[in-house]
Amino acid sequence: MAYVRKDAGTLTGAEKRRFVKALLEVKRRGEYDEFVRMHIEYFPSDGEEGLRSAHMAPSFLPWHRQLLLELERALRRVDSSVTVPYWDWTRDRTTTSVPWTEDLLGGDGRRSDHQVTTGPFAHREGNWTIKVNVTDDSFLTRDLGRSREPIDLPTSDDLKWALDDPVYDVAPWDSTVTRGFRNKLEGWDTGRDEGSLRNHNRVHRWVGGAMLGGASVNDPVFWLHHAFVDLQWYRWQRRHRGARYLPEKPPGPRDEQHGRIVARHQKLPPWDLTPDELEDVGRIYRYA
Repeated sequence: MAYVRKDAGTLTGAEKRRFVKALLEVKRRGEYDEFVRMHIEYFPSDGEEGLRSAHMAPSFLPWHRQLLLELERALRRVDSSVTVPYWDWTRDRTTTSVPWTEDLLGGDGRRSDHQVTTGPFAHREGNWTIKVNVTDDSFLTRDLGRSREPIDLPTSDDLKWALDDPVYDVAPWDSTVTRGFRNKLEGWDTGRDEGSLRNHNRVHRWVGGAMLGGASVNDPVFWLHHAFVDLQWYRWQRRHRGARYLPEKPPGPRDEQHGRIVARHQKLPPWDLTPDELEDVGRIYRYA
């Protein structure tokens, strides 16, 4: 029977406590840091050589869907009632709203070094030491809204712009495409300033701190953010019945993207799964 992922803003006090407790236990067991390592390993951009499976590519959505499922399975081994909630950043848009509360993820980082000092993931609580990172920080950091150069979170209109596109992705299947649902949701733009970032990417920039770069998994909000991104794929599939993951077939040997992206029926590293197998997860979970 499919379980339910809920809006973080609707969680009861007991549901918040159980989610936090399970997350801290996964961290204590050492499993959590493996997710951080994996995300760093699969962070290469389309300016680098080799296969891109996690970012700047069509498989951005199924790759993160499977990562979410792996984390959720780890949580449910601790407490079978727990699922990953989602953060609706089109509605909960302030630095004090859900999920930035003392009983869930804690709040913003302090001005001096952006260290998070409130909530269960604050370093001083002793349960969330950063062990795998791309910087020397051993504590969780945030800079909500980017205090020195403020930016806003994406809006419902930004999401609509992505959801309205009936095509999943288009050639050359990277961060430069201006059409296709995938990149409109992932949020790369041809502009070079950070103001050009859209949807998923803009949220990472708005949270700041640990959420910038390959080690973004170190902030638990990563999962709530990506659950909401995954929900958009779920919604897009229902809005455009029959629309599928693209490309269906891998680019040919003369194509510059040959061997650099994952087609619908190819294996999605590091798992023995294809994007095709991850398009329909209704038997596993649904969204409230």
